[in-house]
Amino acid sequence: MKRIILFLTTLVLLCTIAKAEELRLDLIFSNDMHGGIDRSEATFINPDFPPLLGGGGSAATLIKHIRSLANDRRDNLLLDAGDIFQGRPVGTITNGKAVVEFMNAIGYDAMTIGNHEYDIPEEKLIETLQLAQFPILSCNIIDKRTGEIPSYIQPYIVVERLGLKIGILGFTTTDTEKMSFPENIKNVKFLSEKEAIDKYVKILRNQEKVDIVIVLGHAGLPYDIVPTYLTRYDAQGNPLYNERYAVWGYDAQEIAREVEGIDIFIGGHMHKGIPTPWIDPYTHTMVIQGYAYGSNLGWITLKIDPETKTVTGYEVPAIREGSMVTLFEDEFIPDEEIGEMIAEQVAIAEEGMDEVVGYAGVYLSRTNVDAQSLIGNTIVDAMRTEVGADFAFLNLGGVRADIKAGPVTYRDIFQVMPFDNMIVSFRCNGEFLRRIIETRVEGSRHGLIISGGKIVYSKKRENFDRVTHFEIGGEPWNPNKIYTVATTDFIMQGNAGLTMLIQVPQEDIIYHQINLRDAIVHYFQKNSPIMTKIDDRWVRRDNAKPSAEMLQ
Repeated sequence: MKRIILFLTTLVLLCTIAKAEELRLDLIFSNDMHGGIDRSEATFINPDFPPLLGGGGSAATLIKHIRSLANDRRDNLLLDAGDIFQGRPVGTITNGKAVVEFMNAIGYDAMTIGNHEYDIPEEKLIETLQLAQFPILSCNIIDKRTGEIPSYIQPYIVVERLGLKIGILGFTTTDTEKMSFPENIKNVKFLSEKEAIDKYVKILRNQEKVDIVIVLGHAGLPYDIVPTYLTRYDAQGNPLYNERYAVWGYDAQEIAREVEGIDIFIGGHMHKGIPTPWIDPYTHTMVIQGYAYGSNLGWITLKIDPETKTVTGYEVPAIREGSMVTLFEDEFIPDEEIGEMIAEQVAIAEEGMDEVVGYAGVYLSRTNVDAQSLIGNTIVDAMRTEVGADFAFLNLGGVRADIKAGPVTYRDIFQVMPFDNMIVSFRCNGEFLRRIIETRVEGSRHGLIISGGKIVYSKKRENFDRVTHFEIGGEPWNPNKIYTVATTDFIMQGNAGLTMLIQVPQEDIIYHQINLRDAIVHYFQKNSPIMTKIDDRWVRRDNAKPSAEMLQ
């Protein structure tokens, strides 16, 4: 009898242990790579003595390590949340093909479409995506000609891991319509993120009968996560307003709260990683996102109850970095085979990029002082000078890197301006130019980077009457004078909220066929050393009164 009791006790104990042993699913993820598969310097850590990052080679080393942990109770998925190629030479010059080849080599399971995928014409994007040996996901992109999801995309996939059915659903921010060249997206439209995701989560749960839903979305959490949440919902997640008034697409926080049935949302677009997932207090959806340019790889382990097949928690690999693993080259020795493959692509794409084109006499930072930065001011000065314009402006989001003091190479300038934007100038009267400025300081907007003028504005004044002083070329602004104004083709097509620019008659527009990046190179070649300063070209003064020219 004692033996039987001992046997039964042992059996119960073993069953209890077996029941308690959770399944583990390693989610490995990247977002906003922007071509960052090559080796690079971590200037964000130390601009003077930056440690080396190993890019795709180091990512491959870490991915292979995580996969080595797999067993009958642990498995993994490798996913990307979009914006894979536009930014670094090896990505941009190959139209993303080099990045897709890397993703094939290391075995990605899926990716979603980011807004920068449409920085190239759709036909070229299709050529690139057709090389992918993994699914391309987005549930809210529709082909205008057919009313269906384009043939190169699918809304979701269902995969099996550890005896679980896992639905992976992708989507693309509707902001793509505001951030892309109209010609590149002429055949597609972007449906409401919230409505599309809600529709397909229900399909995954009710028709596909999945156990776990992962949303892979090109949208991210707001920079100030909790304060922003409390402007939308209370601490329990109850909405504070009946209607949504935002002009931008739904972000990851809104989707997590307003669409039920999502276990984890892997996002991007914001270029700001968070070490541990933010969890919505109402739906309990986890949201995680990484940094950009291949500087890190995300890794989070979901703990799953084997009986209920539900997520019970998570683990992250590091105390300080959490799920954001920085790919230091000396910590993750680059995988030899993949590292060599990337190096060959880089050598072709970057030929001639280390040629010195000029010198920076000061550190040209993109840190903003209101709407000014040293590198931003340099760019618009270069733009205006290149085409002999009276005035020039650029959107704040158009500047992507700093330039440190000393010799400046074409590579440095490429990192500042990775997009193939072309300079455009147009003729308009002073009143129309003032409307442009007023549009960019309306509401909570933060202005424009400008050259050739001086602007003072007050945020305490009524919208569209906030500019209190305006000079152009050292002379008071004249509402009736015709000025020549330089900007980029991207902005000229109505982006950055400046839809009024599409009203400018074609006969008043000059397409110079000069790449802005090349104009910056010319400026350094002719004017080095560059000693740009923060000056009085753009000043916020909330107690300012309109000057004489503004009272005309």
